Amino acid sequence: MRALKFLVLALWIGLASVVGPMAVKLADVVTDDAVAWLPQSAEATAAYERAKAAFPGSDRLVAVAVYAREGGLTPADRVKVEADRTVFSEYAEGGSVPTPVASADGQALLVSFPLAGDKDQQSDAAGDIKDRLANAPPAGLRTALTGSAGAEHDLFDAFGGMDLTLVLVTAGVVALLLLFTYRSPVLWLIPLICVGVASQVASAVVYLLARHAGLTVDFQGQSVLTVLVFGVGVDYALLLIARYREELRRHRDRHRAMAVALRRSFPAILASAATVAIGLLCLLAADLNSTRSLGPVGAVGIAAAFLAMTTLLPAILVLCGRWLFWPFVPRYTESAVGHDVAEDHGVWAKVAGGVGRRPRLVWIGTAVALVALTLGIGNLSLGLPASETFTKEVGSVTGQRLIERHFPDGAASPALILATAGTSDQVVAAARGAAGIADVPAPRLSADGAWVRIDAVLTDAPDSDAAKDTVDRLRAAVHAVPGAQAVVGGDTATELDTQRAANRDNLVVIPLILGVVFLILVVLLRALVAPLLLIGSVVLSYAAAMGAAGFVLDAMGYTKLFYGLPLQTFLFLVALGVDYTIFLMTRAREEVRQVGHEPGMLRALTVTGGVITSAGLVLAATFAALGVLPLVPSVQTGVIVAAGILLDTFLIRSLLIPALVLHVGPRVWWPLALT
Repeated sequence: MRALKFLVLALWIGLASVVGPMAVKLADVVTDDAVAWLPQSAEATAAYERAKAAFPGSDRLVAVAVYAREGGLTPADRVKVEADRTVFSEYAEGGSVPTPVASADGQALLVSFPLAGDKDQQSDAAGDIKDRLANAPPAGLRTALTGSAGAEHDLFDAFGGMDLTLVLVTAGVVALLLLFTYRSPVLWLIPLICVGVASQVASAVVYLLARHAGLTVDFQGQSVLTVLVFGVGVDYALLLIARYREELRRHRDRHRAMAVALRRSFPAILASAATVAIGLLCLLAADLNSTRSLGPVGAVGIAAAFLAMTTLLPAILVLCGRWLFWPFVPRYTESAVGHDVAEDHGVWAKVAGGVGRRPRLVWIGTAVALVALTLGIGNLSLGLPASETFTKEVGSVTGQRLIERHFPDGAASPALILATAGTSDQVVAAARGAAGIADVPAPRLSADGAWVRIDAVLTDAPDSDAAKDTVDRLRAAVHAVPGAQAVVGGDTATELDTQRAANRDNLVVIPLILGVVFLILVVLLRALVAPLLLIGSVVLSYAAAMGAAGFVLDAMGYTKLFYGLPLQTFLFLVALGVDYTIFLMTRAREEVRQVGHEPGMLRALTVTGGVITSAGLVLAATFAALGVLPLVPSVQTGVIVAAGILLDTFLIRSLLIPALVLHVGPRVWWPLALT
């Protein structure tokens, strides 16, 4: 350990210098393309790919400028529109902008055109167009930029600097909690530095996977990576430092103290990291790309945090010495060698005593309280409309609402039909005959004459259930045309396919996660009864967390969940909830072997109570930091996961599990007999 610490530091310094430039590039590979989240087998994906190949440029951003005035457009308004069209031609593909489309009520005009240039140029153009629309419109005229150009610009504008803001908020919250935990002006810096390095390494690896291995990374995944590395990394640090502090009182040599602390805490940290990482990798079985990609992204973060906290952190702690703990420096004393550390945890000794006196009453009361919380699930619903994705009003949403007010509900997002050119008349006729279709304009022929593109305007709002039913009917109608090879895509079709992929993932991946976590617990605890109890507790905890979040999100006005969110939060809460239980039960297994079942369980609760509670507060606070982001799914994830972690920390791990273990008795370790 004496010489090894310098080698470890040198390796991490070298690694940090290499990955730093790549870590900052992660934002460059983040995508907000809804089609990129879908499985390759989805019909909306097939439509997108065919349109991209047959109609080059069809994947370009489309700017939809909206002009509206209640009571009717004035001549001055129309002058503004024509002046803008002239300017817009500089940004339009082909250098021309189509004639404005007027609403039937004479109160609005739409100017729609694809943008020219590469992705960066299109993004810059969207900003310029937005500025032009806002430049001195006649009094009373409302303008907005929507379409894919407006939506993407709003997203990047809303997230401008937010990745740094999230890091700063997360680091600030963690720093405050570490200061409170350690009451040292210096010690809190060490875990924070180590977790910062781990975050950089994780970001660099995810960037490389996205750039060279086709990994899809969205804003949600990027944000979760940050909070996951900070939260889990600090949890591991708390566990290790707590053991190190104990051993410093028992050993003169701090190197020896760290060796013992690392040997005793490493199995629990490894088991925790393996459980969370393997659980995350279960998401690879998902169809929905936004869910599947979260698996490797999160697993990379867990691996980076584990490596940093079991190598870099011990090296720095040993290098700096005992003074890091000032003013509460742990000194070696001979009396500490045989000292019972449980005597140093008065509050948790009282909690353990209460659980030990009436375990049946404690676990039944706790279970009833958790079941009561599940009632809040009724406040939640699945399906987050695009217009409600942001936590604040943005131009693209304003534009969509103006369009919905003055044009047919589906005018802004028609269904996209791709079919063989020779069957265009039959496909158009089939589309017009489908219920829920308001209009089917003349088809467009591809440059090679092989395909046609048909835009079918829906009667209902694009994100409504009625519109999704229309897409199903439309697909059935055009699929029936012989030789058409027709596929239907577009925004509504994308949302429909997303919903179906998410439903399939819930049925497949949730049982897989539970099965994998159960097997890990069996291997870790070498028992069958205890893992069953723990799995049951985390399922109840998840339901209670969703219910508690339902009450909170209802008060916030964010009750509509993105389709993939229940599965993603289920994974986090099961894996991270088991995380704390692993810390408790591995210590319990150790203590039970020495002092017997009941005293061993209560002793484990006593000595781990403080550190696990601190860890839970840190992890809950880091996920709650997602609330600073302007996306509703991020806020929802933060609320749900934070609620679940707090329930796991204060009810599941502190009351329910210890009480259940005591009530069941030594049989909980079956088939082994630990006592």
